[in-house]
Amino acid sequence: MSALTSGFTHYTASSGIPELREAVANQARQDNGIPCMPENVIILPCKFGLYIAIQALINPGDEVILPDPGWVSYEPMINLAQGKPVSVRTYNKDEFRILPENIEKAITDKTKMIILNSPSNPTGSVSTHEDIKGIAKLAIEHDVIILTDEIYEKIIYEGRHYSIAAEDGMFERTVTVNGFSKAYAMTGWRIGWALAPKPIFDEMSKIQQHSISHCTSFVQKAAVSALTEKTESIDKMVSEFKARRDLVIKGLNEIVGISCFLPKGAFYAFFKFDFDMPSQEFTDILLEKGGLSMTPGSAFGPGGEGFVRMSYAASRENLKSGLEMLDDVVKTL
Repeated sequence: MSALTSGFTHYTASSGIPELREAVANQARQDNGIPCMPENVIILPCKFGLYIAIQALINPGDEVILPDPGWVSYEPMINLAQGKPVSVRTYNKDEFRILPENIEKAITDKTKMIILNSPSNPTGSVSTHEDIKGIAKLAIEHDVIILTDEIYEKIIYEGRHYSIAAEDGMFERTVTVNGFSKAYAMTGWRIGWALAPKPIFDEMSKIQQHSISHCTSFVQKAAVSALTEKTESIDKMVSEFKARRDLVIKGLNEIVGISCFLPKGAFYAFFKFDFDMPSQEFTDILLEKGGLSMTPGSAFGPGGEGFVRMSYAASRENLKSGLEMLDDVVKTL
């Protein structure tokens, strides 16, 4: 509000205001061990960061490895750059982590990029340090760029988050995208950041300059406050999400015909259903008979078929009611 009342409503530098770029770089170094400086930081809508990284780096025919199931926008972004999406299946038995040995099988001489997302949307999986080190080793051996989507990094319940850009030799081949939507509950503000080595930064900056120009000026000031005015709000939020997660996973596993592993991050339950129908049909039934809005696993790739994504970003009371309605609908099947 102070930025608005003081008239901070004009153009800014395309890459963002200096104090925000510095705050982002400081946090990335302190929290994640990423060896970046303010000149490696682009302030942008976080989803746009993924898009321009792909546009800047992928040429027609380049192969991009991505997780299956994975966030719905990765594959279309690759297609828009005329790249070739190469899905790597992740499995329930592995908590849907994307494993180095499975990535290695998908690498060819046309592989240009690997997309990572931990914690994951839609599964809530969290990569281990061994996973990250294994993928880093592959990236160096095969001269592959990593695009890592770390938007849920603060929402982890067990273990910790590992940024692949912090591994030896990886900063110069990694684009790290993050933002304020999840940890700071600023979804509608549409602001985030990308960290990139200077050669990649320069190419991404060209696209931003000639498309959206820059993020909203006064929103950047709000983002500075979010990063620099330390409060306990994130810890409290994560604690509440953990309680909701425990409630939801327990409730799902008590419903006959449904099972769900315990996700270690984000705020999604990716549950398996044991009914002979596609996931789209199952979610249609949940909506029509129970008023429950969930996303079919098939929306996230072939590996999601037979599963459903349920968000627990809701009150405990609503989650309890939703679980009861889910149980009632399932009993009719």
